[in-house]
Amino acid sequence: MTDLPFIDLPFDDRHDAGERLAGRLQRSTYRNPLIVGLPRGGVPVAARIAHALEAPLEVLIVRKLGVPGHEEFAMGALASGDVSVLDTALVERLGVDDNALQRVIDRERAELERREARFRGERSFPSLAGRDVIVVDDGIATGSTMRAALQAIRKLGAQRCILAVPVAPADSLESLRGEADETLCLATPADFSAVGQWYRRFEQTDDDEVRACLAEQAYPEA
Repeated sequence: MTDLPFIDLPFDDRHDAGERLAGRLQRSTYRNPLIVGLPRGGVPVAARIAHALEAPLEVLIVRKLGVPGHEEFAMGALASGDVSVLDTALVERLGVDDNALQRVIDRERAELERREARFRGERSFPSLAGRDVIVVDDGIATGSTMRAALQAIRKLGAQRCILAVPVAPADSLESLRGEADETLCLATPADFSAVGQWYRRFEQTDDDEVRACLAEQAYPEA
């Protein structure tokens, strides 16, 4: 990760963030690149990068495991490829029992499978052997979702993993350093509280927008 010049914040929207990230990436640097967006919000960002690099776009489903009663607070995550990340120390500290934990896992696994069918249908995830995979989200908060995504990409056989996000807190980014071969983050503001605070427009991305992005930068069938 290299130091970047001053970044004008906030981003206008996810498309603006994607274009600014794309400006920092050169296709010639990467071997047979594949751009992977994390749904939903990471996909519009990734789509701009895929277009700029003339590379295919894919989606990797990742589901946060929220603490019961405080679902926005992540205690882990699940990802395609049968990958799971769990902060066992946090689970123990909060007293989340095995039954409650399993209910959360079962619920999020069902949603992960639903989204796989919704976004990919019967099409399998492409082979990542010998490829450089750029994993993109619209920002990072705790890092648990991105950690699961990077570990899934490794498990699926990528040659190199590149993490690319518009904004993240410095400590979360540092915690991911060992998960990626290269990291690009445009801004690490000190007063970080939520990803959305760094966008002028941060509307929820729906399934139809994700599907439209994937169709526009479709992965060629074998």
